[in-house]
Amino acid sequence: MTRSELVAALADRAEVSRKDADAVLAAFAETVGDIVAKGDEKVTIPGFLTFERTHRAAREGRNPASGEPMTIPAGYSVKVSAGSKLKEAAKGK
Repeated sequence: MTRSELVAALADRAEVSRKDADAVLAAFAETVGDIVAKGDEKVTIPGFLTFERTHRAAREGRNPASGEPMTIPAGYSVKVSAGSKLKEAAKGK
């Protein structure tokens, strides 16, 4: 599903205009991004999704082109976990 298809589906379900649905989706994405960027708290939609920032330690890796060892620096990543309702939906229940 593309963003425009998602916006259309949201607009139909919520009975709002596509413009309003797109604005809400954009605000949601921006808000989650801001909270994850701070890294001091999770964003949880109970039963659906949890977003949180995780720290990755520095580690040794290999250059895929040359095969030489290299150090991959420490950094941050995002962990997204599915909630119980989303897991049940994936099972087709």
